[in-house]
Amino acid sequence: MPTRSIILGTGACLPRKVLTNFDLEKMVDTSDEWITTRTGIRQRRIAGDDEPNSRLATEAARRALDMAGVHPRELDLVIVGTMTPDTPMPTTACLVQHALGAKNAGAFDLGAACSGFLYGLSVADKFIRDNRRLKVLVIGSEVLSRRTNWQDRNTCVLFGDGAGAAVLTGTREDRGILSTHLHADGSLGDLLTIRGLGTAHPVTPELLEKGWQYIEMQGSEVFKHAVRSLEGVAWEALEANGWRGDDVDLLVAHQANVRILDFLRDRLGLSRDQVFINIDKYGNTSAASIPIALDEANRAGRLAPGTRVLILAFGGGFTWGAAALKW
Repeated sequence: MPTRSIILGTGACLPRKVLTNFDLEKMVDTSDEWITTRTGIRQRRIAGDDEPNSRLATEAARRALDMAGVHPRELDLVIVGTMTPDTPMPTTACLVQHALGAKNAGAFDLGAACSGFLYGLSVADKFIRDNRRLKVLVIGSEVLSRRTNWQDRNTCVLFGDGAGAAVLTGTREDRGILSTHLHADGSLGDLLTIRGLGTAHPVTPELLEKGWQYIEMQGSEVFKHAVRSLEGVAWEALEANGWRGDDVDLLVAHQANVRILDFLRDRLGLSRDQVFINIDKYGNTSAASIPIALDEANRAGRLAPGTRVLILAFGGGFTWGAAALKW
């Protein structure tokens, strides 16, 4: 049996503050009914000044390590998928590595927007397939509220903050990550972007006046590409493993919009019970959405040994991908 990567433990951390749709009604021209019917979101978590990305990521990591029974010094690698780091340098992964006391681990951030955790999972899997004794911590963590224009009713209703994590190692048992599938199309990057804060458009008063530090999205176009790309990569992963749609016990997809989740459920021939949904509680947490969902499903007992899981992600870039695994 070849080496496969297995998830030993999961963890999540959400900020204390809850921002409901009714709260947003007082901030911007919107309504609970409008938000809920179009997105499925009812509330989201917003990080406080004392809850930077690295703090959320570290706490999610601690919970995953506790479940896995792994000491931080046993870790060989820390990967953080994020587009909202504490600082450009040091990376959030290095801050987490230090906070955990994971003195023997390498650490780096990975930028793939909402696909960040899935991309990180794929990278970890490749390391572990070369050395099954490795222990790798993969985190998806975002503080999108710092990059949200709270006067833009088309975007501010969508996003929330949070972090999720998973600890992986190798096995030669008949389980674990069966395959991962990654894609990207940079030609569509302008449809979902943060134009400022990088080297092309450094921070200036003029940039801040334009609002280029905030997320900009052409929602209808992003939706069209997302459903098409996610369906395509879903079938790619299923065919690679000889699965049919109804062979999937649980679909854990990026929590961006409940209409996307409903579309995938219909196209793959799944029941509502086969699709994990928590977007109503947390909104779109970008790279954190999949690991938060995995942790909730795991702690709720929905990931029993042998459960066939299909993970799907789509994010800015554009990036998208899939992972098929047997729990």
